[in-house]
Amino acid sequence: MRMVDIIAKKRDGHELTTAEIDFFIQGYTAGTIPDYQASALAMAIYFQDMTDRERADLTMAMVHSGETIDLSGIKGIKVDKHSTGGVGDTTTLVLAPLVAALDIPVAKMSGRGLGHTGGTTDKLDSIAGFQTEISKEDFIRLVNTDKVAVIGQTGNLTPADKKLYALRDVTGTVNSIPLIASSIMSKKIAAGSDAIVLDVKTGAGAFMKNIADAEQLAHAMVKIGNNVGRRTMAIISDMSQPLGYAIGNALEVKEAIDTLKGQGPADLHELVLTLGSQMVVLANGAKTLAEARERLEEVMHNGKAIEKFKVMLKNQGGDPSVVDHPEKLPEAKYKIDLPAKQTGYVAEIVADEVGVAAMQLGAGRATKEDNIDVAVGIIMHKKVGDHVETGESLLTIHTNREDINAIKQKLYENIKIADHAERIPLIYSVITE
Repeated sequence: MRMVDIIAKKRDGHELTTAEIDFFIQGYTAGTIPDYQASALAMAIYFQDMTDRERADLTMAMVHSGETIDLSGIKGIKVDKHSTGGVGDTTTLVLAPLVAALDIPVAKMSGRGLGHTGGTTDKLDSIAGFQTEISKEDFIRLVNTDKVAVIGQTGNLTPADKKLYALRDVTGTVNSIPLIASSIMSKKIAAGSDAIVLDVKTGAGAFMKNIADAEQLAHAMVKIGNNVGRRTMAIISDMSQPLGYAIGNALEVKEAIDTLKGQGPADLHELVLTLGSQMVVLANGAKTLAEARERLEEVMHNGKAIEKFKVMLKNQGGDPSVVDHPEKLPEAKYKIDLPAKQTGYVAEIVADEVGVAAMQLGAGRATKEDNIDVAVGIIMHKKVGDHVETGESLLTIHTNREDINAIKQKLYENIKIADHAERIPLIYSVITE
């Protein structure tokens, strides 16, 4: 088998065999296939696409390129959730204890963030003592005992995906549905889940800027999951404005606590119930999405969800008293309001640029080496469609330095006020098969 023949075959629009896809992934991971041939195949895939069977084969070839996590020691159906990213996306912190409160195992592997704010692991670092660097044996024991645990990502999951993604990033082949879908799904499958719920974002703060592309990606991932034996569902949700009100690690933890108590922002509350309902159905915890939602609302309102969060914190060395005393979370030295310059309606909040402003405060990383300040960030006070008066606070900046004029200017440039504004839908579609 020769790589040049595989490239030419896909270039001419033909379907690759399972053996050809395996040959490519194994050779590229081992270093016997050079970057220039891999980039040629990536470009051929970009233009010629892949069939559902090819996409599933590519995904599984990447899964088998490195370590996989064996969660068979955990009783029950293990359901994972993946979001394609955004600004203020706190859903994992809420969903893990919320779903676990229904005795459904949530074995969550999470990484550190690169971009606007930290990943789930960084957010949990806001809680004194909390440890995600636990052994796999302890991880499995905790999930079996208390139905929920969070562990840091292992270094050798899907090495083929890491290598191929870096190549796509510099060869103009990132925006390819089969390559994006197989990249995301390979990591989820390697992490050992039995079922997967996907939150595919669309809008200014998302990778997929328009709904059509987001739906195409969601359908592709759902098909891959189902084709390789993982029950998979997805939703398309908005990320043209930040989710919830908090952007920043400790600030998002506090918002997650409020949401678990049933007192969170309306959009975050709705999103976690929508995603959580899918997780419950896939785990056979309810027959319908409506029944699952009713069960989730019950544990949110009777206190079982927030108690499960306390158990999760205590089990992993964290201080559970932050739940009742959120003032124990790290706080920034300065809180500076950004007043509206005119009366009207908030017509636009450019999510990714607001996220960049939070990163510049220190809430996120521009490079992997950057340190995060978990105390800093932004609390939004308005959503698109809300009325605002001149001088009223649009948001509060939580910062450990006083000189933030450039950041304030960036925020003004990316929050538009007009005479009229329409509210933005949160969820565009639900994809169940």
